[in-house]
Amino acid sequence: MTRTPILLTALPHYDGLPLPTYATPGSAGLDLLAAIPERVIIYPGERLLVPCGIAIGLPDGMEAQIRPRSGLANKHGVTVLNSPGTVDADYRGEIHALLINHGSTHFVISRGDRIAQMVIAQVAQVEWDHVEALPETVRGAGGFGSTGR
Repeated sequence: MTRTPILLTALPHYDGLPLPTYATPGSAGLDLLAAIPERVIIYPGERLLVPCGIAIGLPDGMEAQIRPRSGLANKHGVTVLNSPGTVDADYRGEIHALLINHGSTHFVISRGDRIAQMVIAQVAQVEWDHVEALPETVRGAGGFGSTGR
């Protein structure tokens, strides 16, 4: 597996927390931690922008996607609201996770809790070729369930 070096700055409020890591050798996402001074509560139906305490310098042609952790979604109904959140290659500010509690009980976040995951991916930018009509396909304009249940 190829590893791409990515610049990372740990901000002052990240002090004492470990850098984002892959939970297993085959993991696609790096675990992001809550870089908060004290515990916070997200009540059912509420959302919270949680600081992750790091800033990254992505090379051109890459992005970072902020995604939910499946365990939090399954066990507590807590997910990333704008999933996946996109961190562009030219952004140099702090990474945050926008969490929402879709569960039926409050959810407590403590300093250092794994709250989201970050997947680094390549992106392509396009150049539009404006045409009057698109070429025909078997599917055509069928969407939203047109290929089955």
